[in-house]
Amino acid sequence: MEEKDPILERREREAQASKEKTLRGVMIAMIVVAVALGGVLYWVWKEKSTLVSELEVEKQELTAQMENLQQDYATLSSDYDSINSQLDTSRAEVAQLLERIKQTDATNRAKMRQYEKELGTLRTIMRGYITQIDSLNTLNHKLTADAAAARREAAESRRANEELTAQVENLAGQVAAGSVIKARGISLKAYGNSDNKTTDRSSRVKRLLTTLSLVENELAPRGPVRVYIIVRDPDGIILTNSVRTSFEFKGETKVASASREVDYEGAEVDLAIYLNDIDQYVKGIYTVEVFTEQARLGSAELMLR
Repeated sequence: MEEKDPILERREREAQASKEKTLRGVMIAMIVVAVALGGVLYWVWKEKSTLVSELEVEKQELTAQMENLQQDYATLSSDYDSINSQLDTSRAEVAQLLERIKQTDATNRAKMRQYEKELGTLRTIMRGYITQIDSLNTLNHKLTADAAAARREAAESRRANEELTAQVENLAGQVAAGSVIKARGISLKAYGNSDNKTTDRSSRVKRLLTTLSLVENELAPRGPVRVYIIVRDPDGIILTNSVRTSFEFKGETKVASASREVDYEGAEVDLAIYLNDIDQYVKGIYTVEVFTEQARLGSAELMLR
C-alpha cells in the first residue's frame, strides 16, 4: 500500500478546513440576512397595519362628519321656495357623497382627500344658506314690523282725521246754526178799516198785521232777506190774498199768506207784514207762523170773537 505524502495530506486538511470555515461564514451571513429580512418584513407589516388602522379611523371620522352635516342640512329650512329648492339639491349632494365615502376603501387616500374637500365645500355652502336665511328673516321681521307700524300710523291718522272731521262738522254745524237769523216779539193783531185801530171782533176785521224783530247776529250773512208768514183760520185753512206766493223750506214747497223783503246787515231789524183782501173773518183762534227759507222763526195766535 502506497503511503500518502504527509505534506499533501496536511495541505488537503488545511484546504478542507478553509472550505468548511468559508461555508460556515456563508451560512452565518445567510442567517443574519434572513433574520434582518424577517425583521424588515415584520416592521413593514406592522407599519402597514398601523397605517391601515389610521386610515380606517380617518374614514370613520369623515363618515361621522358627513352624517352630522347631513343632519344639519335636514334641520335647515326657510320660508322661501327658491332657497328650499337649493337646499334640496345640496341635501342630495350630501347623501351621494356620504354613500361614496362608505363604498370607498380607506386606503384610497386620493379619494378620501377629495371627499374631505367636497365636505368643506358643502359646509361652506350651508353657512351661506344660514347667513342668507338669517338675513331674509331679519329683513322679513323688519318689514313686518314696519308694516305693523304703518298700519298703526294709518289707523291713528284715520282716527285723528275722523276726530278732526267731526270737530269741523261740529264747528260747521255750530257756525251754520249760529248764522241762522232768529226773531223775537212775534205778534198777530187785527185791524178795522175805518179807525185803523186794533179789534178783536171778527165782524170788524179788515186786515191782519204780523210784527216781529229780526235779532242782531254777527254770524248771519248780510243782504236781502225775505220773511214769509203763514196765517191759518180757526179751521186750519191758510189765508191768502189775491197775490198768492210760495217758498221752499227744507225741500218742501210751502204756500205763504204774505211776505216782505228787508235788508239785513247783522243789526236788529223791525218789520211788519200785512194780510189784506180777506173777504170774511170768523170767530175763533187764528195762528201765524213766520219763516225764512233757512229757518222757522216762530209763531203767534189771535183770538177773534
